[in-house]
Amino acid sequence: MPYKIKAQEFLEISHDFKLGDLPTEQPHHKTKDLSHWSKNDLKKALSSIKEIELDLFQTTLDKFSHIEQLSLDITKTFQDGGRVFLCGCGATGRLSLALEAIWRKTMPESHKVLSFMAGGDVALIHSIENFEDYPEYGERQLLELGFSESDLLISCTEGGETPFVIGATVAASKISKHPTYFLYCNPDDILCKTVERSKRVIESSAITKINLTVGPMVLAGSTRMQASTILMLAVGCALFEKDKQWLTDLKSQFEKIDFEVLEELIEKETDIYEASETILYRTTDELGISVLTDTTERSPTFSLQPFESPDEYTSKYSLCYLTLDGITGVLNSWNKLLERDPRTLEWHETRDLTGLERLKGFDISKDIFEKRKNYIEKIDHHFDVYLKDDVLSFSLDGVSKDIKLSGLNLFAIHIILKILLNTHSTLVMGRLGRYESNIMTWVRPSNNKLIDRTIRYILILLENEGIVKSYDEVCYELFHQMETAGKNEALVMKTFHSIKDA
Repeated sequence: MPYKIKAQEFLEISHDFKLGDLPTEQPHHKTKDLSHWSKNDLKKALSSIKEIELDLFQTTLDKFSHIEQLSLDITKTFQDGGRVFLCGCGATGRLSLALEAIWRKTMPESHKVLSFMAGGDVALIHSIENFEDYPEYGERQLLELGFSESDLLISCTEGGETPFVIGATVAASKISKHPTYFLYCNPDDILCKTVERSKRVIESSAITKINLTVGPMVLAGSTRMQASTILMLAVGCALFEKDKQWLTDLKSQFEKIDFEVLEELIEKETDIYEASETILYRTTDELGISVLTDTTERSPTFSLQPFESPDEYTSKYSLCYLTLDGITGVLNSWNKLLERDPRTLEWHETRDLTGLERLKGFDISKDIFEKRKNYIEKIDHHFDVYLKDDVLSFSLDGVSKDIKLSGLNLFAIHIILKILLNTHSTLVMGRLGRYESNIMTWVRPSNNKLIDRTIRYILILLENEGIVKSYDEVCYELFHQMETAGKNEALVMKTFHSIKDA
């Protein structure tokens, strides 16, 4: 299909996906020099990110009365014999799966919490972003898991506008006798003004809302940062901790963490990639889902080669991969990671992307050591992430760093690990030139929301150069460039330069 037709088709529906007014999509004023700091002043970059991340703990404390009510509704659901379902898409889907895995690893009645994300469990390791544009897919996955009137749904969407999550939420509100919860990170008034589907949810008396607005992301639009962290923290508090003092103590302990321990690790990982070499992240099933989440999300955020299926022996492979220490067998490793059998989608129209056979192609067992040797050019470096006696330990090529965590449960450890890994990988990618200022110049426009984001970021760069173009003009040129762009090209910069140099 010619690019002009594709562009026109998007523009006809673009009013539903123009999200530039949402704070989660805007550049953060405190990190406008992030790309420069990542290369020239890591201490400044690390301190700035920590300061911004610390704010989300206070926001959660300010909203704790809502979290307490959610906790009460969870308890009542369990007492009535029901289950709690967790739903999300992309980063919020992965946090939902992480919370279920933590629950299953720590709680005796493991069957009481179920999670699902857009695209099923395959999307945990390989993004299936086009799923999020379809509310009917959210409802379909919810119903296929057997959601009933006795069950309670907790939906998380960073922006508050994801069609998949909204579809599941509306469906649950019509089925369950318990409250249906909808958690999000943008102000109600802006969402209602900007996105009609969000307005319907926010104004619905059948849906209970918890607004966790945290402002712009460290990296504009990268909602895997504060937005998904605060959502995971809030839902986790309701599931695992009902004491506000516990959260206050966690905030205090987080404040004492020296983020500068990451500095040498960031430099070392960058050096490895700049030498065209690769890394195998090695950890235990206890921590594996947070390590997998961070490494998976690098691909859509920074247009990196996603995790490959080793059985395909492709010449295209990811910069990093994951292995669970001491676990053999593909399905066994997935079972240990999730503490359950995988939940894949065997839909005839998506099976090649979402089915069990696809998931089995991604080997996160210790067998990946030998498999990767068969097709990568050099032997992987090993980045070890372990928990030993309340010490979170990181090690890469002779650089070893420890972070003491006093008396924290597994849920709290995952929250801290998530923040540290997100910070680490964001600054590694900054050193590799994968964003400019704090703008995602390597965003991959794989769904309607990301197409809009790409257009807006091009407009920002053009405005900085004193070039005035309309949204429609940039849209047409973006689709033109998409016709010939490779998977690993920065479409924001490619389109920006095409317009600038014309």
